[in-house]
Amino acid sequence: MKILLNGEPFETPGPLSVAALLARLGIDSRRVAVEHNLKVLKRATFDEVEVREGDQLEIVNFVGGGAAPSGD
Repeated sequence: MKILLNGEPFETPGPLSVAALLARLGIDSRRVAVEHNLKVLKRATFDEVEVREGDQLEIVNFVGGGAAPSGD
């Protein structure tokens, strides 16, 4: 099945749930936001929403951190 993942063509067996896709990609579902066909998903729906041929997904990973103190 071909989908568009973060703007790039991507092939995966399917259909499968968003949660299954994240697991297949090795992504911790607790640390990402997912947009599926231009709709931001609630994390609680990752198991319910099915990814199908031609779907578009954007996966945004949260990264902690920031600038180190300047010491001034």
